[in-house]
Parts: sequence; structure tokens; C-alpha cells
Amino acid sequence: MDKEITFEKLPEAVTYLTEQLSAIKEIVSALRPPIPEEKSLIGIDEACAIIQKAKPTIYALVRKGIVPAYKRGKKLYFYKEELLQWVESGRKGATTAISSEEQLAMMRQEVRRKPKSIK
Repeated sequence: MDKEITFEKLPEAVTYLTEQLSAIKEIVSALRPPIPEEKSLIGIDEACAIIQKAKPTIYALVRKGIVPAYKRGKKLYFYKEELLQWVESGRKGATTAISSEEQLAMMRQEVRRKPKSIK
């Protein structure tokens, strides 16, 4: 395109600029990372439907730290995306490495009667 724009060349210049602008928009949209969807909190009923397990099973999995969940007061909350990632990954534990002392304390809490060997 010529640097000098006359009145006769004005429609051609506008067309050229419009084409250039659309090309720039395509490049920018390709470079921009996609906007992540907002995380949506769901309750235990929706979590049951996603995981396809009964409520008591989900409560037990949450208590053991296997299923990612958040507890506020007496209610459990889940993020749908986290549950789907958990199901897809097939991971067995959501907890990080715990020390042997913490593991022993958890085992002692789960024991219903005290064995003779543990004092």
C-alpha cells in the first residue's frame, strides 16, 4: 500500500486497514490464553451424582482424605472440576505424605477397642 493516501484511494485504504485489523485480532486471540471457567461449588447430592457413589461412601472417603472436599460448619462442599479431575486421574489419595506420628495417631483414633499391645 502506498504511503500517500489521496481522496481517490480512500476506499482502498479503508479496506486495507480493515483487513489488517482483522488479521491482528486473530493473532491476538490466538496468543491470549483461554479464560478459565469459574469454579462452581456443589453439594453432597451433586457430588454423589458425579462420583456415582452413595452419601455414606462419600462421607467416608472425605473423612479419610481420599476425595477433595471443603467443610464449612456442618456442610461439605466440592468443586465439580476437582471431583472430575479426581475421577479421571484415578488417584488413590488426596493427602500429602504424612509423618509416621500422624499416621499412628490416626490409627489410634480409628481403633474401637484398645488392643493389649498398644498402651
